[in-house]
Amino acid sequence: MFECISMKSYILFLSVCFFFASFHSEAAVPVHSDSSADSSATEGPMLAKSWFGGSRRSYSPKGKFYLQLGFTWAAYGKSDLKFTGPGYNFTLQDVSAADEPYVGSLQYNIHAGYYFKDNYSITLGYDHMKYVLNIPQKAKITGNIESEVSNPGIATGQFAGNYNGEVITITPEMLTLEYTDGFNYVSTHVQRFDDLWVSSKGNTSLSLETGLGGGLIIPRADVRFFRVGDNNKLNIAGWAASAKAGLMFNFSKRFYFLTNLEAGYSDLNKVYTTGRNDIDQASHQINFLQNSYLIGLRF
Repeated sequence: MFECISMKSYILFLSVCFFFASFHSEAAVPVHSDSSADSSATEGPMLAKSWFGGSRRSYSPKGKFYLQLGFTWAAYGKSDLKFTGPGYNFTLQDVSAADEPYVGSLQYNIHAGYYFKDNYSITLGYDHMKYVLNIPQKAKITGNIESEVSNPGIATGQFAGNYNGEVITITPEMLTLEYTDGFNYVSTHVQRFDDLWVSSKGNTSLSLETGLGGGLIIPRADVRFFRVGDNNKLNIAGWAASAKAGLMFNFSKRFYFLTNLEAGYSDLNKVYTTGRNDIDQASHQINFLQNSYLIGLRF
């Protein structure tokens, strides 16, 4: 079903939610340094009001740093996978892939950030997702493949030819491609938090998280191209932009649990294949969804 989702529409929807939230809250109120009504009491950071009124938090995270760790699942839209090099220039259209969260290391998230306002933060994140091309699968192909490609030459056998939209079956004899050592998204996000519910004592709360960001895709591409290839080194293969929304449950002013759904677009224009990185490369654009579960600490 994921390939039927309009990723640009989803990101636009989350962007509208993010900016709508910016204008939704009423005027913030200060946190006082003590509970007395003395007009000389020192005022602290401004607290944004809960969407549904009622109690307010008894603390503000403004000026605090945070660290959050967790795990993630991912889903990917179909993409056009293009290969270029000596003796070949062809595209496999609408190929599908999946994540493999339990192969090797888990898919995980490591994020660190800073609250520059009571309900705004900036985050530097590392999301370790995995991407595995489904093999075998049928796909349309355009372009040309000579009987021998790359340098030194690699025999292409039955796959040699000129193509104009024919359907072929992609088998391991032609191609395997995976980023199981990381479809790694290194990003920066700006996030907003709006309290949905606050306990009567103000220490526990439930908040809506929305955010926008972007960064680099740094995969380790494990590719076999007509049976020749390598588990290539990490490289900056392209960029990505994403939007997310989720829920944060604050156990206290320090500890919290966060779950969110993030939709993104990535453009990988320098994917290593055979290990002959100066001459053989691939490229594709991937829409992705990431569902993360994290625990966090403010300090």
